[in-house]
Amino acid sequence: MEFLCQLHERALRELPRCYKIWHNYLKLRESWVADLCVTDPACDVVEACYARAVCMLGKMPRIWEEYIEHLTRRLKITATRHVIYEALRSLPITQHYRVWALAMKMIRELNVPVRTGGELFRSYLMLEPAHAETYVAYLEGEEQWDEAARLLMKLVNDPDFVSMEGKSNHQLWLELCDMVTTHGPSIKSVDVDAVVRSAIGKFSDQTGRLWNSLADYYVQLGNFGKARDVYEEALESISTVRDFSLVFEAYQKFLENLVTVYSEMEEENEEGEDTAGSTADLLVEVLAKLIDRRLDLQSQVKLRQNPNKVSEWISRAKLFKDDPLTVIKTFAEGVKTVDPYQADGKLSRLWIEFANYYINTGKDIANARAVYEKAVKV
Repeated sequence: MEFLCQLHERALRELPRCYKIWHNYLKLRESWVADLCVTDPACDVVEACYARAVCMLGKMPRIWEEYIEHLTRRLKITATRHVIYEALRSLPITQHYRVWALAMKMIRELNVPVRTGGELFRSYLMLEPAHAETYVAYLEGEEQWDEAARLLMKLVNDPDFVSMEGKSNHQLWLELCDMVTTHGPSIKSVDVDAVVRSAIGKFSDQTGRLWNSLADYYVQLGNFGKARDVYEEALESISTVRDFSLVFEAYQKFLENLVTVYSEMEEENEEGEDTAGSTADLLVEVLAKLIDRRLDLQSQVKLRQNPNKVSEWISRAKLFKDDPLTVIKTFAEGVKTVDPYQADGKLSRLWIEFANYYINTGKDIANARAVYEKAVKV
């Protein structure tokens, strides 16, 4: 073996740029250390030979590939990164893909520090921006949620971006919303509230789920008051019964959990009994009011979905049968809102029910007559 190495060294002194001699020599050296520990000094000799080879054959991609593979086997991450950058500077850009393939393999197979992996990926994306999703997946695997969210937000706002995984912009938006709301405390550089609200405005088919995700985000931050505000805002804005059911049930469960937590605090901590007890009592009251409001809120949702539905206005008025003033306001709002040309049902029925309410409850003939007089002018 020693004789063969000396023979190759003599040949290289005569022909220092001969690819075949260098290739055979490096393979010989590699075979010599194949069964040795990667920390053996003999491996350093092979590494030095590779360094000499690339100085002479800097435009030969195969030599660079074998050099990088040798360093990767030795688990020398920093040295491998430096050689990768040297190869990129030496080789024409048309051959860079060969180097990046090995760089990505190193990131996948070795325990590469996040800082090093991120630096390599960012450089790679300058050449192949279409592979941004691969970087997002890497960041997710390393639990770098803030940078992953920032990159994903950039992708969803790029009209020219085409997903290599076949994902639509809709799917990427939902993926972004799930990420920022699930890992809210880790997100610092993205406005989570603005992102989710933007998605709510864009995708009506996911409104209920997105409102719940936004509320969960504030729950993770411990901002229970803001979470309640989000649930209330959702109930006042959603326009489908399905979304209403999702939000209402989540809101109810949220309040029930809070009641349980504060009740347990009251039992365990006597010093905080007054504060915890009063908070628990307040939450019980809020929960009871929410349950009482369910039919009212559901009726509002149906009317937001179709404000011209006559039967729903009549049903809504019946909800407040114990509150005459609210019934009258509901009928008045109904006859004012329903468009005669787009009415879903007979508009005359709504006017008749309005007039009959005055007659049946208070024998108020004057107001009933006034209602009929307005009706015939519609």
